[in-house]
Amino acid sequence: MKKELIKRPEIKLIGLSIRTNNKNEMDPSTSKIGKLIGQFFKEHFADKMTHRKNPGVMLSVYTEYESDEHGDYTYYFGEEVTVFNLVPEGMKTLLIPEAEYQKLTTPSGKMPAVVIHAWQKIWQMTPEELGGKRAYRADFEVYDERARDPENTSVDIYIGVK
Repeated sequence: MKKELIKRPEIKLIGLSIRTNNKNEMDPSTSKIGKLIGQFFKEHFADKMTHRKNPGVMLSVYTEYESDEHGDYTYYFGEEVTVFNLVPEGMKTLLIPEAEYQKLTTPSGKMPAVVIHAWQKIWQMTPEELGGKRAYRADFEVYDERARDPENTSVDIYIGVK
């Protein structure tokens, strides 16, 4: 994976959220993330948003960590907006403060395997390999035009570091 240490300005996100953990997400019978993403698209939530910063660019955010990758966290799926007003019914806002991130770009591959493989590598990285100790405040994946083809997807994964 290509790596780049960068500072990102604050992000305003509107989307759907659930509370989960990685253990539950590894089991299709207890997984919640896929269902949440399916609901987002099935109910056309993006079309209900105003002030979309990059229409069609989706963010998957992992935040409000109980501890680390083994504990519970809140998962958000949505789009970045320029202002928080007229939040569609059923959706929530999330403000991610400005922070330092290790940006990792995945090689192209089939979804969801390309993202699962990337996270497995991230969980094994030492702070030296990652470019800092994980902050566990907010980590996110960016799904842009490179993620349109599920057979040939590449995403940027931002890992908060301190």
